[in-house]
Amino acid sequence: MDLATVIGLGLALVGIIGGNVLEGGNPAALINLPGFMIVVLGSLGATMISQPLANITALPKSLMKAFMGPPKHNSAETVELFVNMADKARREGLLALEADVDQIHDSFTRKGVQLMIDGTDPELLREIMEIDAESTKHRNEQGAGALEFMGGIAPTIGVLGAVLGLMGVMGHLDEPEHIGPGIATAFVATFYGVATANVLWLPLAKKLINNSKIEQHALAVVIEGLMSIQAGDNPRIVREKLEGFLDPAQRQSKDGPEGGAAHKEAA
Repeated sequence: MDLATVIGLGLALVGIIGGNVLEGGNPAALINLPGFMIVVLGSLGATMISQPLANITALPKSLMKAFMGPPKHNSAETVELFVNMADKARREGLLALEADVDQIHDSFTRKGVQLMIDGTDPELLREIMEIDAESTKHRNEQGAGALEFMGGIAPTIGVLGAVLGLMGVMGHLDEPEHIGPGIATAFVATFYGVATANVLWLPLAKKLINNSKIEQHALAVVIEGLMSIQAGDNPRIVREKLEGFLDPAQRQSKDGPEGGAAHKEAA
């Protein structure tokens, strides 16, 4: 579970509803089934018109990804994996890595290592892995695109709901006692449109885009690791190259025990 998403959503709801209460509003007044139907179903319908059906059916999965966070890729562990493989490949040859393939849990990394062991041409190997990474990015962007469209259309659908509500009020101008509550109810649809767009759809779309960038960064580490091992780089060079992808705090000190070991093995 991505705590930032959950906590952020909670803070937004507390801020909006709490502020409404402090201003003397009644949270119960925000509950309006017709307005909810107009905004949510209307936004979903408009999104279905604009998107392929596959993108719509994948929306629940995209929403789950936004709440669960990016796929678990530990780039620091990936660096260590490739440094160890580089050491073994230099001492025993690439075929010696065959025994370790099944122990690699990440399917993207496992696929790349197997292709490398099979003797795939370096340029072809890079091309295959980059196509796979680009395909993953494309799938992630489809879900984000659908949510972005919903975020863009929801406020307009909310205004449409308010107009429909006001039309109903205008039909009962001979009943002044109903005009005030009727107008308030009409504007609830506008609230739903603006709130769902700016608290749900647009932030969740941005979360998916950010998660995709994190995943692409992790896949880039794998691709460069494969290229480095296939080129015959020594473990120290592999570490230097791949640690460039990491935050400074994640980089292993060259004077540390493992860093020293890598230097000795490279020597």
